[in-house]
Amino acid sequence: MILSRSTTQDLLWIALWFVLLILAGFGLRDPWPADEPRFASVARDMVATGDWLFPRVGGDLYQDKPPLHFWMIAAAYSIIGSLRWSFLLPSMFASFGTLVLVYDLAKRLHGREAGLFAAVTLACSLHFTITTRGAQIDATLIFFCTLALWAFLRHWLISPSFSLVVLGGIAAGLGVMDKAVGFLTLLIWPLAWWLLRKPAIFAQGSSPTRSPADWRFGLAALAAFALVLAAWLAPMLWHVANSGSAELVAYRDELLFQQTVTRYTAAWHHLRPWYYFLLEVVPVLWLPLSLLLWWLVPRWRADFAERRAATLLPLAWAISLIVFFSLSPGKRGVYILPALPALALAASAYLPELYRRVGVRRASCVLAAVLVVPAWLLVGGRLLGIDRVERAWAEIELGHVWPVVSYAIVAALLWIFATWRRPLLAWPLVLACLTMHWGLFIAPQINAERSASGFTQGMLAKLPPGRELGLVGYKEQFLLYLDREVTNFGHARWREGTAEVADAARWLADDTRGRILLVPEYLLAPCFEANTRRLAGESSDDLWWFVEGLPQRECIARGNPSKAIRYQP
Repeated sequence: MILSRSTTQDLLWIALWFVLLILAGFGLRDPWPADEPRFASVARDMVATGDWLFPRVGGDLYQDKPPLHFWMIAAAYSIIGSLRWSFLLPSMFASFGTLVLVYDLAKRLHGREAGLFAAVTLACSLHFTITTRGAQIDATLIFFCTLALWAFLRHWLISPSFSLVVLGGIAAGLGVMDKAVGFLTLLIWPLAWWLLRKPAIFAQGSSPTRSPADWRFGLAALAAFALVLAAWLAPMLWHVANSGSAELVAYRDELLFQQTVTRYTAAWHHLRPWYYFLLEVVPVLWLPLSLLLWWLVPRWRADFAERRAATLLPLAWAISLIVFFSLSPGKRGVYILPALPALALAASAYLPELYRRVGVRRASCVLAAVLVVPAWLLVGGRLLGIDRVERAWAEIELGHVWPVVSYAIVAALLWIFATWRRPLLAWPLVLACLTMHWGLFIAPQINAERSASGFTQGMLAKLPPGRELGLVGYKEQFLLYLDREVTNFGHARWREGTAEVADAARWLADDTRGRILLVPEYLLAPCFEANTRRLAGESSDDLWWFVEGLPQRECIARGNPSKAIRYQP
């Protein structure tokens, strides 16, 4: 396919903002908690062991998420051979792909200018920028959801096509293999049927499908969705059924039921009130798009009255997603992130008009100032020796302060230039200045501390020679820098109370001369309070201790020796 000159220019502009906002700093840091070290470790061990069907963390089965995201990181690692250069690649490709899909669909529906503004607005949205800069599963989930919506909406709003609905079904299935909630893209079908029961207004030049035989398209989408899932589930379930392994049975049940139905209906953490997304996530993290709602909502009301399908379908899907997750007691901001590209699509028809308004341009300047002023307060407060600011600098733990000073100066100059000449560019330029300084200069400085590479290497250097090391309540980032075989007692066993500590006590008691435990300070009591211990270092806001000798007898008696897992990194 040969792209037109105008489309090529638009894609280059989108690529430029992608580089400035998301790609900046790629390859300059290691995986950071909370999730990146776990995902990177799982992917690396898949390549090392050849077992790609059952993800493991530190040798223990990892049943929290389906395997597709790990497969993508593992594939990149297999090709590149460097974890630092591969763990972010799926997120990078997914974020750029999402921007291109939003541009393409908005352009088809509302014109070139609407497509470009929709893509750049999405790229400049805080939640999208923050999430897709990391190796989160949600970055790739956004892409698969947007790909499914792109295919389905083209089918409904522009021209009916079996190939498009099959592609949408495949994308929805891949979304489930990435994260279980990927199935929610299929909600677009009942929403479309509801909207098309009565005559609706479509984009100019489109020929939407209104045939009574539409159920055949839906059946094709469901068939593609089911076949994609079967390609993963069938071999996994067959292997579990024929293994005779209670461990694999527990993995299957946890993955398919506990981490999906139970996690939604009776969540055990991240408990938030029903209004959490509406009052705490959308208003701040979805800036600047959330600020545009002041101008968009009246226009959407008119669209609803006139039944404009190109606006109502993506908008209705985005609202449905937010409502779905609001009904669950467990909530995290990233849960509703797939709705953000849909919201950008719903807004796209009006963005060219809104961005010419004086009020919107002034709002861009005000938002940008919110990113500039704190940097100047930090710099000015340090120059004046203000105690509260000095404490803030100490918490940042930067070896060199010049990146913050540089950001404050450059961001202020960009803000002044934009306010003077191009007010609409104030927010994108200042945000890009922030992401560039963070990715290129600040993140590399704090990488050793955030990734725990410095702590792990220092801890191993302090370990007495010839001793077998056991890890209690360990952090996944430790696994990435180990240079020897270790023993751990399972992954994330905090829901089991003190069981992990008792298992570690039993393991240590079986060979007090040859073994030593690494234990965080908050887990020392009661089993290891009387043991000999030496400080190994500080990481993840915890002090970590080498523990030797005989633990408390009650703990030893409760320990299960079969829980010890020998892990060779």
